[in-house]
Amino acid sequence: MSRIRRFSMGNPINTEAVLKKLPENKGEIPYFKRIQKMEVEKFSADSQGTMVQRDYLSYSMSPKDKIYGLGENVRGIDKRGWVYESNCTDDPNHTEGKHSLYGAHNFFVIDGRETFGVFLDDPGRLTLDFGYTKMDEIRITPEEWNLDLYILEGDTILEIVREFRKLIGRSYIPPRWAFGYGQSRWGYQSEADIRAVVKGYRENQIPLDAVYLDIDYMEEFKDFTVDQERFPDFSAFVEEMKQEHIHLVPIIDAGVKIEEGYQVYEEGVEQDYFCKDQEGKDFAGAVWPGKVHFPDVLNGNARKWFGSKYQFLLDQGIEGFWNDMNEPAIFYSEKNLEQVMKKIKSMKYKNMDMWEVFAFRDLVNGLANNPEDYKSFYHKINGKPVRHDKVHNLYGFGMTRAAGEAFEEMEPQKRILMFSRASYIGMHRYGGVWMGDNQSWWSHLLLNLKMLPSLNMCGFLYTGADLGGFGDDVTEDLLLRWLALGIFTPLMRNHSALGTREQECYRFTQTETFRNLIGIRYGLMPYLYSEYMKAALRDEMLFSPLAFVYPKDTHAREVEDQLLLGESIMIAPVYTQNANGRYVYLPEPMKLVRMKSVEEIETEVLEKGHYHVEVSLEEIVFFIRPGKIVPYTKSGQFMEENEYQEKDLKFLHFAEGRAEYEWYQDDGYGKDYENPAHYKKLWVN
Repeated sequence: MSRIRRFSMGNPINTEAVLKKLPENKGEIPYFKRIQKMEVEKFSADSQGTMVQRDYLSYSMSPKDKIYGLGENVRGIDKRGWVYESNCTDDPNHTEGKHSLYGAHNFFVIDGRETFGVFLDDPGRLTLDFGYTKMDEIRITPEEWNLDLYILEGDTILEIVREFRKLIGRSYIPPRWAFGYGQSRWGYQSEADIRAVVKGYRENQIPLDAVYLDIDYMEEFKDFTVDQERFPDFSAFVEEMKQEHIHLVPIIDAGVKIEEGYQVYEEGVEQDYFCKDQEGKDFAGAVWPGKVHFPDVLNGNARKWFGSKYQFLLDQGIEGFWNDMNEPAIFYSEKNLEQVMKKIKSMKYKNMDMWEVFAFRDLVNGLANNPEDYKSFYHKINGKPVRHDKVHNLYGFGMTRAAGEAFEEMEPQKRILMFSRASYIGMHRYGGVWMGDNQSWWSHLLLNLKMLPSLNMCGFLYTGADLGGFGDDVTEDLLLRWLALGIFTPLMRNHSALGTREQECYRFTQTETFRNLIGIRYGLMPYLYSEYMKAALRDEMLFSPLAFVYPKDTHAREVEDQLLLGESIMIAPVYTQNANGRYVYLPEPMKLVRMKSVEEIETEVLEKGHYHVEVSLEEIVFFIRPGKIVPYTKSGQFMEENEYQEKDLKFLHFAEGRAEYEWYQDDGYGKDYENPAHYKKLWVN
């Protein structure tokens, strides 16, 4: 039985993360103590420092306590032992030492001596010290004490997560085609480039449903424009691609270029829809096109205006988008750049020592995403000015909400693909997220796996990483292993950066293996789509750690590199270079399924226990739980072709002579989600 209590501190800003308003509880917050402590703050190693008061919430952990959640973040599924910051950050180097990534997802569950959930509804900077300062203590330190804190109690972790998801609203549901394989690259410069990509996939019979357009398609990187030289008749080209069963998915950035004659800019200025600086002028930062203004997407009128601009591309046949640079990323501000240039000029001809060189480097590196810039512009919320840093984490949410609300007006009966880089809890109702600008590192393959359940806890079901890695040069074996995980994630997109190795699947030697692995994704689509829809409609997790489902199994509680996917499957991908397989723990008897293609299949029933399972680069291995079925089909070259393939119940694992499965299947494009006709009970005796 679950119970949720809300405690309000100071003057919280209504983030609209929570849909179900709860009465405020008075009195002390359960489990936590508020500590007021005087500490010495030093500004340099040799300074004496000054005494400052630190207020934080404290919780004493037992040795076996684990902490789950925080959505998109570094490190493991169990977040204990590090300090995190809730602060949407444009940083492509997702290393262990970082404290925040692109999302701010302040929900976590403590499991051990006591089991309860915590949601801190605070759009500003928040520090979550999970045993870093003291190994047995959680310290929660808001920058300002203006927030709502929710305590969620329940009998199990899954129950607590389900109640939290009901509190924040249904997860976004994409069109069915968006579960197909997608190819992306920063650097597809023209129609010819995209035709070549589609040709490469089709000629090699590697399934493909979408090609993503990065900033190259725009006219001088301006939102809601198309470069007429590179794409002389964009709507005709969109239709040409649809004839190839390819969906084009353009990017939209947060900054609007400052340029006379550019309609979006001129409308925003005229209607007063941009964020303001301290003097009341439109704030000027810089991103891809140079100097830009930022739409005030926290202002309802400005948000509606910005959302209406997506109509320009919808009218040309576009059915999906990805929102980027919406932390928002700022390369520099006019004010900060001017100050830095003055300091650099003063260093000219100087014989700089080590410290001065370091200071010079920090000056330049500190131009981008400078905290002082985030303190220098304002939003208008309910008619009142609010400094950006107080609501920083809401910007990506607001931008994607602008699109989602516009789609409801423009295409009320149609699902439009939408996912974003930056996010806050609540944005999950309007779109998914991709895991940002990762690298072609084996560690990021494992990080991809570990983020999945944490994001699901916070409502983000439509998610995936840039398969193969966005930055650096991918190797063929890394891409194959990453695809072996990616075939199970809702968003399956191969994306890479300008200047890196081209990583379209047909460019490598093992073309047949790429064809087979992606074909397996399409073969598993009846199950993958069904499980996604059930998780979204029932406020459940799609990916769960073993500890959530087998809480009394001490071995399962320690496993972080295997996940349960829906009701029937457990995945255990290989994530180590040059490995021929991996160790797997089975918390109950399971059927091992080994696939080299949609037709080359081997199965074997294994008892509960520890195993080393060999997995070649040419194979996909997954496990079926007892008494469960995985509906399956032959692969098509694209989702529409896949839908007409005959379904098979080839994958099943009997328990006491019976296997069953609840199968959800709708048309994949409309919004008649709750129709009971979409559910079908499958069983085999």
